[in-house]
Amino acid sequence: MAYRKLGRNTGHRGAMLRNIVTSLFKYERIETTAARAKELNAIAEKMISLGKQGDLAARRQAMSYMLDEDVVKKLFDKIAPEYSDRQGGYTRIMRVGHRRGDAAEMVLVELVK
Repeated sequence: MAYRKLGRNTGHRGAMLRNIVTSLFKYERIETTAARAKELNAIAEKMISLGKQGDLAARRQAMSYMLDEDVVKKLFDKIAPEYSDRQGGYTRIMRVGHRRGDAAEMVLVELVK
């Protein structure tokens, strides 16, 4: 499986992605770089799919990845039920320009309503 290294070692990359996923579900929209957003997209889709399953095993699986128990509760109780009739495509990536300083392409990642 090919994935983006994002200029980080394995542990740092994993922690960063866990933080970004947790923040996405906490605030329902975040601004990040395009490369991070593409990696985040796949993980967020899996988390919402777990939320749609709704059983204890899925909740524990989500808890093992995300950093905040309150966010997992929000995912299972509020966010996932909104997507019960949707088969995928839970997130939207919108380009917002380039970051000043290093000109990295910035995007807004939000949950589709």
